[in-house]
Amino acid sequence: MTKKEISELKKLFKKDGGCITRICGCYVGNEKDKITTFREAFYSLQEEDTFKYYEIFKKTLSGTPGRNLIQLEFPLGAEAEGGTQEFLLRLRNSELKDEELLEEFYNKVIQYYYCEGNYLILLIHTAYDVPGMTSDGFGMEDASEEVYSFLLCSICPVNLSKPGLSYHPDSNLFRNCSRDWLVDLPQIGFLFPAFTDRSTDLHSTLYYTKNPDEPHEEFVDSVLGAAPPIPVSSQKEMFQSLIEETLGEKREYETIMSIQENVQEKIEESKEEPEPLTLDKQDVARIFAECGVEEEKLQQFESAYERIVPEGTPLVAGNLLNTR
Repeated sequence: MTKKEISELKKLFKKDGGCITRICGCYVGNEKDKITTFREAFYSLQEEDTFKYYEIFKKTLSGTPGRNLIQLEFPLGAEAEGGTQEFLLRLRNSELKDEELLEEFYNKVIQYYYCEGNYLILLIHTAYDVPGMTSDGFGMEDASEEVYSFLLCSICPVNLSKPGLSYHPDSNLFRNCSRDWLVDLPQIGFLFPAFTDRSTDLHSTLYYTKNPDEPHEEFVDSVLGAAPPIPVSSQKEMFQSLIEETLGEKREYETIMSIQENVQEKIEESKEEPEPLTLDKQDVARIFAECGVEEEKLQQFESAYERIVPEGTPLVAGNLLNTR
């Protein structure tokens, strides 16, 4: 999914959006116990409440693609009967009206999502009438091409507010205020199915994580059934290891700086591209060669890359350097 496609979906979450059909939730306690669940039509909520929910939904589609937002492909097994994608598809097709499916989903999340303290599982179903686009990129509201039906899940910490004093007008005094359990912005979430090329993509999901170095691998593997993303810090360490093993002990500072600057230039050149720049084995080898790494050392690079980087895993260029 491109930045523009993600932005298009975020614009649905506003006062006059009107496309959310149903909202469901499960409040989970510190001991993984279900404190309460709810399921209702979104339009029946108080207006003040909807604004708070919109803030959560927008956050679940926020961040840097390749870091906080990662499109994950489902393996073929996940799409077979009984697979994770097949289950999510049934959940979406039910429009969150099937209580048994909802309970099964909550149980999966509770089993495989780990965090300290209480949290809230939020799940919405949305039907978006996708407008057609003119050749110059303008939307045609009266020329819908398809109805994009999707789920958005947000998993939010619920924390006890801090103790403090509050003003009481009846006595003109400041007194101890009561503490409440407050829903925070999401730690993780996902969009299913993905919205690729402005159309339904049943073969992938868009995964959100607040902290790119905490991808919650077991949740991704067991609830979504996709290969967990590599943490940003791990990608950076892989790239540094590639440099060290390729150049050897007598690595020159100028060569290292040249590699860093080359990657930075490529990131700058791709800023206007819709998707984040990724580098595969050939791309990295080309960068090393452009920076003067000798042919003999490039042969060492071949074996080092196969050993350090998991097969079929492209490296997101923006995750390899400290761009500041």
